[in-house]
Amino acid sequence: MSGVPKEFRVSLPAWLDDELADVPAVMPDRAARMRLVHRLADRNWREGNGGPFAALVAEQDSGRIVSVGVNVVLSSGVSSAHAEIVALGLAQTAADSWDLGDHGLPAHELTVNWRPCVQCYGATMWSGVRGLVVAGQGPELEEITTFDEGPLGADWAEQFEARGIRVVQDVLRDEALTVFRAYREAVDAGEVAVYNARKGSE
Repeated sequence: MSGVPKEFRVSLPAWLDDELADVPAVMPDRAARMRLVHRLADRNWREGNGGPFAALVAEQDSGRIVSVGVNVVLSSGVSSAHAEIVALGLAQTAADSWDLGDHGLPAHELTVNWRPCVQCYGATMWSGVRGLVVAGQGPELEEITTFDEGPLGADWAEQFEARGIRVVQDVLRDEALTVFRAYREAVDAGEVAVYNARKGSE
């Protein structure tokens, strides 16, 4: 069959170069890494790339930043292009391995500004990371932003821990909620669209 697509592309927005220009290559402090994630998440929706979400992958022990990602669903036209997917994929590209826990690699840790959705939950579990740091969990994200995060079980963190992935929660939680509320104000004002499959853009 001819004419069917043979690839799709997901790229980070150009404005990230400015945001990262003064960011040190090594950030040992988890709160500092989360603060960067919040900053990127806030700018991301304002730039129109996608939702108010960002993520980064760092070496767990040293804090060396391996990759960053933002949600680029709107700019890429790919519904799976969530921040975690982008950050993990770029980290795996940098490591030249689909397994970030591969023998000889340092332990990697994913930092994201809320508990992963059902898609990113699986992607994180299978990525090889040894740590997951989240700003928070709970219904606030969906209540504020109206995004459908999917049916994730109440034992989501325990399932990670059972597979050797340490979960650290509530790192700068209030800052995450501030970003989500600013996004919601823009939604209510008709300035940005919430994309939810089955419902279309709101």
